[in-house]
Amino acid sequence: MVIKQTAGHDRLGRFAPQFAHLNDDVLFGQIWSREDELSARDRSMITCAGLMSMGLFPQLKSHMAMAKGNGVTRTEMVALITHLAFYAGWPKAWSAFDLAKEIYGEGDRDDESRDTTAPATATAAGTEPDSGPYPLGDSADGPNFTGHVWLHRLTDPDAECAASNVTFAPGCVNRWHTHPHGQLLIVTAGQGWEQEEGHQPRRLEPGDVVFCPAGVRHWHGASGRASMAHIAVTPASSGQSPVEWMEFPDPDQVAALG
Repeated sequence: MVIKQTAGHDRLGRFAPQFAHLNDDVLFGQIWSREDELSARDRSMITCAGLMSMGLFPQLKSHMAMAKGNGVTRTEMVALITHLAFYAGWPKAWSAFDLAKEIYGEGDRDDESRDTTAPATATAAGTEPDSGPYPLGDSADGPNFTGHVWLHRLTDPDAECAASNVTFAPGCVNRWHTHPHGQLLIVTAGQGWEQEEGHQPRRLEPGDVVFCPAGVRHWHGASGRASMAHIAVTPASSGQSPVEWMEFPDPDQVAALG
């Protein structure tokens, strides 16, 4: 099932309303939904092939994430890029493989089983990850995350109890870390995971609320198939860092969660 897209209206509804309508209501609302003619999986493979051939790599990256959600396996994506290298060009294949490694990961494991019921909540061309009721915010990529992440501040960052809406791209998680006064997470969109040390990972969905006690190691982030957004409320003390970062969780264990 193709998830209703609203990025056109969200980003261009006032500036270019007709384009927003064509993007959300025609392209994704009508053409992509005609699964009796072509499945969402097949449309994803065709679209990825077209975007790679044209060298439109920002859009290709978004559609690769969508293809993964639509059931295109890593093996199939690798075969698609390899085949197109002879027609679209070798340099384009190199660039496409860099994107595929980021979306699918570099491990040896490839889950060939397709979950055709999984929602395609990853970004599509011209769309953004679902940040819930708040704007996506600014890029917060850095050494403490495995992928792309965005931050929309809800309070002054220097407030005694700062709050932000944080959006993780599919598959992006953060390092193990602690907070001297704990942290409250309120999930606003998508699907993700959170784990406290000594406990099993817990699945996160919109409406879930998690409180991690002071000094307890934990990590959190998006699932491999969807972006995830949550409000993070982090109390702080003057002169003390609100977070201490540590190592990343085991990537194989994170990937196995899905």
